[in-house]
Amino acid sequence: MKDNYHNFILGWLFVAMLLPGAVLAAEPAPVLARLSLAGAEALWTERNRELKLARDAVEGAEADKIGAGQRPNPQLSVNTSSINPRDGIGSGGVRNKQMDTVFRVDQLIERGGKRELRTKTSEARLDASRRDLADSVRSQGLMMRLTYFDLTLAQEKRRIAVENAALYKKTVSAVELRLKAGDLSASDAARIRVEALWAENDARQAVAELEKAQSALAYLIGAEREARLLYASDPWPDIASTPQIQVSVEGRADVQAALARVRAAESARDLALSLKSRDISVGLQFEHFPPANTYGVGVSIPLFVHNQYEGEIRRAEADLQMTRDTLEQIRAQAQGEIFKARSDLEAAIERGQRFESSLLAEAERSARAAEFSFGHGAMGVMDLLDARRTLKATQIDAATARADYAKALAAWRAATQENLQ
Repeated sequence: MKDNYHNFILGWLFVAMLLPGAVLAAEPAPVLARLSLAGAEALWTERNRELKLARDAVEGAEADKIGAGQRPNPQLSVNTSSINPRDGIGSGGVRNKQMDTVFRVDQLIERGGKRELRTKTSEARLDASRRDLADSVRSQGLMMRLTYFDLTLAQEKRRIAVENAALYKKTVSAVELRLKAGDLSASDAARIRVEALWAENDARQAVAELEKAQSALAYLIGAEREARLLYASDPWPDIASTPQIQVSVEGRADVQAALARVRAAESARDLALSLKSRDISVGLQFEHFPPANTYGVGVSIPLFVHNQYEGEIRRAEADLQMTRDTLEQIRAQAQGEIFKARSDLEAAIERGQRFESSLLAEAERSARAAEFSFGHGAMGVMDLLDARRTLKATQIDAATARADYAKALAAWRAATQENLQ
């Protein structure tokens, strides 16, 4: 009896130990099952792998800055000579051995401002890495938003396809009754059955497209294992007119990163030129040869006989020109991206407004009239099928137009780095 009681207590303790883990494992499900755009952005900021790599690059650049500002370490050398293999090193202690021992410390003294130029170069590269991180936030954030809206569109398409398949399923049941009553021909009934099968195929294809969209968003927010739980809960953004703002590309993170790289290349060019300033190595020496001790100093200076550092200087000049050309390229690309984003946004606004103002409502009105007429025997099967196809196509086009507007607005905000509400 006592053993059973102990087993009972241990069992409950085991369950209690597992319970917090089970609760934690279940916590993300409600969030992912109704995932808002803000929630997706929070998960993306925390888990996105591309952002983590960009942050790692910044940490590496910070480490490079520390190393660039440090002075060269002194070098200690110990040399023993004058050992006679015939007579040996003599008797007595170490200090009395018949050998010449030299202790020497050498310190390299850099000239031409090399350390300052290395620090300046590394600071500019660190600034470029930070700007790269900001540009990754901009570009990868846009990708995440586009993927979120792709998921929203896939959900809408699946809803339309499922509703359409359910409608055909009900229609097939009604058609079978009318066929038995002799109120409908066999050929018309066959057409309805074929359309019903096509509707089921469309519904299954919509599910497959939805799973692809879930997988794409799951990767970006680091939720691959819970991909099938993802459900975008935010509604489509309201269609508004294009913002009338003046946009300059100079404030964009990618342009700022390119500018920082130009500054780094300029400092690197100056560092290459400073190689012509000879560095000096100064040494202090202590020599012990029993019974005497001697001291000495030394200075070493490189002789520019074979190498004048022409290659290093020319390479630095070429790298500088390359960064300047890259800056102009990035400026042009940024300007083109802004123009394209504005054009896409204006087109998406016009298309979306047409669907919301008239097209979708007219298609729904026409479909309702066709259903009523067919139900009362005043319309043939082909006209009914045409009305349903038109409604379904219009519904999908309307959802696509809303998605195009949402994505065009996100692209415009990313291109201009404007936080538009």
